[in-house]
Amino acid sequence: MIYKKPIVVAEIGCNHKGDFKIAKKMVKVAADIGATYVKFQKRDNRYLLKEDYYKPHPNPINSYGKNYGEHREFLEFSIKQHEKLYVECKKNKIKYATSVWEKKSAESIINSNINLDYIKVPSACNLDFELLEILCKKFKKKIHLSLGMTTKNETKKIFNFFKKFKRHRDLVFYSCTSTYPSEFKDVCLLEILRLKKEFNNKVDNISFSGHHKGIAVDISAYTLGAEYIERHFTLDRTWKGTDHAASLEPDGLRKLTRDLNKVYEALKYKRNILNSELYQRKKLKRFVNLNK
Repeated sequence: MIYKKPIVVAEIGCNHKGDFKIAKKMVKVAADIGATYVKFQKRDNRYLLKEDYYKPHPNPINSYGKNYGEHREFLEFSIKQHEKLYVECKKNKIKYATSVWEKKSAESIINSNINLDYIKVPSACNLDFELLEILCKKFKKKIHLSLGMTTKNETKKIFNFFKKFKRHRDLVFYSCTSTYPSEFKDVCLLEILRLKKEFNNKVDNISFSGHHKGIAVDISAYTLGAEYIERHFTLDRTWKGTDHAASLEPDGLRKLTRDLNKVYEALKYKRNILNSELYQRKKLKRFVNLNK
């Protein structure tokens, strides 16, 4: 296997708590650490939630509003704010990415002044074929898609849908477990190998999105062949909100980025004696002739 340099995606999502200044700070911190992308989320909450808009938040202690719709609106940035975050990313030399949760948000991002490398489809929305069709028809770059909460047959259905539009070569599948945080026994890292075996040379690549604790699993995901390593990112895991507990703080993201890059350096074949070994070879190597 030939390994490409790992791509670290720091998913801010809604961990900015609806505060634009915090979002800008998170962009700068992730850039200084050396992450490749920061990723946000875009929702049209009334279109997405419909009759659920006025329902109570399932965990009121984490709510930023009187009902779930108000909570989501509090955390939502406008398309103009997303464009400003894109500019902030360029200023800090880090790439911008976003997930879209329904077709209206997809269209607003596609028609914005943001030059994206890819758009992400979260696990919750990967069977929204209305959304997938918009992306297939109107977005000409890579389409990343997480496979949490998704059966093998549903995964095949998603792949065949992209193939119908001749967009399967632009598709990036993410092995993912949708629990926050995930128990290690539920991460199921070998799904990466299964997806690579089934979709090798059929999609762009297989990647990994994790919601577990620590960073050891991410290193393993990379060595199994995942190119993009996506982790939720927060400035403080004790902040109010449902995603913070499954997120990395700056020091964790720094260690992850550092370790992935070091593992990338190490993942190569040894073709001969290394130059760095020559001194110790001369000093220590024993040669015993059996033909005396």
